[in-house]
Amino acid sequence: MKIAVISDIHGNVAALDAVLADAATRQITLIVNLGDICSGGLFPRETADRLMPLELPTIRGNHERQLTNLPRDRMGLSDRHAAGTLLPQQLAWLAALPPTMRPSNDVLLVHGTPDSDLTYFLETVTHEGLREATREEAEQRAGRADAAVILCGHTHLQRVMTLDDGRMIVNPGSVGLPAYGDDRPYTHLVESGSPHARYAVLSKESDGWAAELLTVDYDWEQAARDAEANGRLDWARALRTGRV
Repeated sequence: MKIAVISDIHGNVAALDAVLADAATRQITLIVNLGDICSGGLFPRETADRLMPLELPTIRGNHERQLTNLPRDRMGLSDRHAAGTLLPQQLAWLAALPPTMRPSNDVLLVHGTPDSDLTYFLETVTHEGLREATREEAEQRAGRADAAVILCGHTHLQRVMTLDDGRMIVNPGSVGLPAYGDDRPYTHLVESGSPHARYAVLSKESDGWAAELLTVDYDWEQAARDAEANGRLDWARALRTGRV
């Protein structure tokens, strides 16, 4: 069994198309989507149009929750752009997504952690910025989730960690946004360092699961120009460079 894992598309339909095309060359059994699908500085409606007919196992991220629950005047720029662009049936699709899912008995999909769509799983934010989480921190965040593999997104950074009890945590990185800044709980930058689209392939081997972290070329210069046309200069720099 081979599972392609996508996350954090953020309305970047060109990056999504590139990832789906790459996955089509790899004898994939199943594609799963970990959320933060449409909100961003690019093409929310087109992204939903691309994904909805595929009927992939999909969970909601924090942006789906915010987009479908917050009043417009409390939304950030990315959610507000999506809210003003998406069709009613697309918003209904996003609103109906579950927070977690098991596509198989030993694989669990979460956006942040099993208990939160905002908590970073494999990274930790301190007063000094972002750092990789310790194994003890990751074990605490995993809690009693009994899956052999927990797939998480949210931080846009590709990372794999195996806990002491053998559970493997995999973040496939972001399909559509390689860098961002945030101020929760402290100001920090998240930077992948290159403009590539990212995803992962999870393979069931005779001795357990293995994860491959992949990067994919696409026309990120055009995506950056599209972001500029939408007034998102912050997105344009991130899309071109993988830096904030």
